[in-house]
Amino acid sequence: MTRNTFTDIDLNEARRLQAVADTVLVDVRETWEFEEFNEGGINIPLAEIRERRVDLAPFKSIIVICTNGVRSKVAAMDYCRVPEWLDKQIFHVKGGIIESE
Repeated sequence: MTRNTFTDIDLNEARRLQAVADTVLVDVRETWEFEEFNEGGINIPLAEIRERRVDLAPFKSIIVICTNGVRSKVAAMDYCRVPEWLDKQIFHVKGGIIESE
């Protein structure tokens, strides 16, 4: 079975890529964390990533982020397993949001 792979990027690269058309930043932290502080994009808590895949279908590139890179890596690996998404680019912000502080 062919499987997609994700690319580790840093926060500055994520900010740059976010400006590219057909790219979405997905913050997989809890809603309260997203409301407290975020890098933009959309908030899909990790527990909801499978039910909300439809929200990401229109995009060619998906950037996944969380606080420190742990939850976002789980989400990135999950997104890589979606058979219909082999043509999508999946990016993972290694080190998460706190990497930048």
